[in-house]
Amino acid sequence: MVRLICLAVGYVFGLFQTGYLYGRLHGIDIRDHGSGNAGTTNMLRTLGTGAGILTFFGDGFKCAFAVWTVQLLFRKSYGDMLPLLSLYAGAGAILGHNYPFYLGFRGGKGIAATGGLLLALNLVMTLLGIVTFASAFLLTHYVSLGSLLVCTGFLIEVVVFGQMGIWGMTQPRLYEMYALAAALTILAFWKHRENIGRLLHGCERKTYLFRENKKD
Repeated sequence: MVRLICLAVGYVFGLFQTGYLYGRLHGIDIRDHGSGNAGTTNMLRTLGTGAGILTFFGDGFKCAFAVWTVQLLFRKSYGDMLPLLSLYAGAGAILGHNYPFYLGFRGGKGIAATGGLLLALNLVMTLLGIVTFASAFLLTHYVSLGSLLVCTGFLIEVVVFGQMGIWGMTQPRLYEMYALAAALTILAFWKHRENIGRLLHGCERKTYLFRENKKD
């Protein structure tokens, strides 16, 4: 039951659609423009760098706040499994971001939200994610590639840290945490399936922070 509560808490936080709300304030539904996605990259391409940055932090921190809320609620009663419950809260926020019921389940791809999950889980994982994404993006200007590498690194780090004893949980709960992290990684790859196809065919669109991006 506590796992479902954490998922539900996360989902509620995830429903705060930064990009959609920002777009509405500017008279558009961001999902009707560009890639049709309500996430950071489409905001950056459609409404500019400032909008993209705001969306990234809004979507990231909503996930982090979901995790921190669960940690605050269950720190004393479920302290022996708090990392697992934190991951459930993060998963709920990512699902809420990707599939908001009030927007016809059309949201984003969950990468900024995953960044917020990293922030709330572990500082080292956060720094590794930043380095991974920045390196891939600055070298290729493919946001999708950087995003997929971050998600892959997330799964690897969860497992490695678990086997190192950093999460401080029993092995069965660690296996549950690994399975949940794997599910989130698979979801990220699924949401990026069209990007993966374009990357493989060399026709993925590049994105730039400080120069104008071509309109779709």
